[in-house]
Amino acid sequence: MSALWIASVDVTDAEAYGEYARRAGPAIADHGGVFLARAGRFVVLEGKARPRNVVARFPSVEAAVACYNSPAYQEALSYAKGASERDLIVVEEIE
Repeated sequence: MSALWIASVDVTDAEAYGEYARRAGPAIADHGGVFLARAGRFVVLEGKARPRNVVARFPSVEAAVACYNSPAYQEALSYAKGASERDLIVVEEIE
């Protein structure tokens, strides 16, 4: 069953976070991830939000977790740490 990788981000260092994004994209694609939303327009209807929101679809929860734990993604993530405040979840889609 496919899964959605949902990130809510507040970027504090645009240059470093840009490097993260450049490196993360190929790592996500290598694990079957496809971006559905990347920092587009959004509307907050309830609760708090961060200004950058990203959604990617993976073939499964396991594929998304494998991506996150992969050496390529962890290298990319090293650029985001200290350059952003992030929340990241993976949720299985319904059939």
